[in-house]
Amino acid sequence: MNASSTTPNANAGAGAGTGTGTENVTRAEYCVIACAEAWRGDGEILASPMGAVPSAGARLARLTFAPDLLLTDGEATLVGPDGEAEGWLPYRRHLALVTGGRRHVMMGASQIDRFGNQNISCIGDWEQPSRQLLGVRGAPVNTLNNPVSYWIPRHSPRVFVERVDMICGVGHDSARAAGPSATRFHRIPRVVSDLGVFDFATPDRSMRLASVHPGVTVDQVREATGFTLTVPADVPYTRAPTAAELTLIREVVDPARTRDREVRS
Repeated sequence: MNASSTTPNANAGAGAGTGTGTENVTRAEYCVIACAEAWRGDGEILASPMGAVPSAGARLARLTFAPDLLLTDGEATLVGPDGEAEGWLPYRRHLALVTGGRRHVMMGASQIDRFGNQNISCIGDWEQPSRQLLGVRGAPVNTLNNPVSYWIPRHSPRVFVERVDMICGVGHDSARAAGPSATRFHRIPRVVSDLGVFDFATPDRSMRLASVHPGVTVDQVREATGFTLTVPADVPYTRAPTAAELTLIREVVDPARTRDREVRS
């Protein structure tokens, strides 16, 4: 992972990134960078961000280190970073990309557990839930056929849970239990929250703290997580945007500052 060389301790609370020529970088802008990094190295693949911050991240990636990314308006058109139409993407072609593994979606999660199982369907027992949510939708197909990352704007023990109430997006343990047909194309590159970045680079493929955003401590992340995270001895800060990236975020990608509606700075 591309990260600042500065390493926080349990009581650290750093500000903006050092040595990039940037000042007063907001938490939301660190989240945009962290989401953009999810698509690094993907090549020509359909980026499907869900949320203001992931959308800004995908557009930033396209404008900088991932020029081959395909962006969509969410309906039937491929668009450029400025929103102008670049091509036609009918629903049947979209489905072909999904089933063929040519899509990297960044979904949300009402619940996510230590192995990356995601729930967006209901809270409580499925037969009589206490709260009905979106439904399973396309999460199983997404997670078994494509790389899937997650964006969670409010990191809390209610979202990061020991075990999800219902599995929608398939996690590492569930895919492993289902066998080779489930694990063949299964990949969860990263989870980004308003506190940090997480991956599954552990022997049992459980969640690991990969970086914290400046201003956040490791202890804060632990307290906001409802399961035991793997925490390395040295946890880096999420990398800061370069001066050029910061200009793109503020003047081109998201001049309306929709990112600030998702992340409190």
